[in-house]
Amino acid sequence: MVEAVDGVDALNKAKLQTFECVVTDVNMPNKDGITLIRDLRALPNYKFIPMLMLTTESGMDKKQQGKAAGATGWIVKPFNPDQLLKTIKKVLG
Repeated sequence: MVEAVDGVDALNKAKLQTFECVVTDVNMPNKDGITLIRDLRALPNYKFIPMLMLTTESGMDKKQQGKAAGATGWIVKPFNPDQLLKTIKKVLG
């Protein structure tokens, strides 16, 4: 597992190696999660990588933005850690 301090850091790390799954928060400094997913989807190695959004926001507008950016799934905080692991396992097949 690799952690990033913000969206810019996450994108830079993703350019150096390809991860099997990306879990990001919607609200991050320097680059929000929706923009991060959009930027990652533009990279050839991330076209089909599962990307999950974590957020306290449950409005349909944000969910639609995430889906349009290429998010695979959406988990509303607070969440059960087992739920997150189960979702990650599901999207990884």
